Amino acid sequence: MKYIVLTGGIASGKSSVGKIALEHGFELIDADKTAHEILDKKADKIAEIFGDEFIEDGRVQRKKLGALVFNDKKKMEALERILHDDIYKAIEQKATQFKKQNKLFIVDIPLFFEKKGVYKSALCAVVYTPKNEQIKRMMQRDRLSKEEAETRLVAQIDIEQKKAMADIVIDNSKDLAHLQKEVEKFINFLKEKYASKQI
Repeated sequence: MKYIVLTGGIASGKSSVGKIALEHGFELIDADKTAHEILDKKADKIAEIFGDEFIEDGRVQRKKLGALVFNDKKKMEALERILHDDIYKAIEQKATQFKKQNKLFIVDIPLFFEKKGVYKSALCAVVYTPKNEQIKRMMQRDRLSKEEAETRLVAQIDIEQKKAMADIVIDNSKDLAHLQKEVEKFINFLKEKYASKQI
């Protein structure tokens, strides 16, 4: 199945765009949220592969695990092998349900370009924020050092490259009022596409 994909980089503002889309009547399938739900179900497997220290009260300590995998490509790949099939199936299930119900929906997939061969898009929108702003937001939001924030960015395709590959760019380099206008234009465009059955 092909989706309308919303993507971007870490701290680019995808969650803010998703919330505005919900306000305009769209459903949102959040790949990150889906991954978090599946992660705790895989707590035993996480403990087996990475160690008991990453589990507390039956829940995976995501921040602690993130600090490990973002610094080790092989460990990141091991984590993805544990989660990916279940994430894909969950997204497909929700998308099929929304299709049957004739609901307008968007799929937020942070690593869409990194996993290009897996997920297909009818249309791909990138939420764009310059790299220096991404770093600043991560440091504030996640209480990371500059070095930690930069390490997370290196694990993804550069935001400028994603911007160049997008069908639509949602500019989040300014304030919330500007973002609101950008998302409204995007939503109106999608509604026209849906109405004309182009997507």
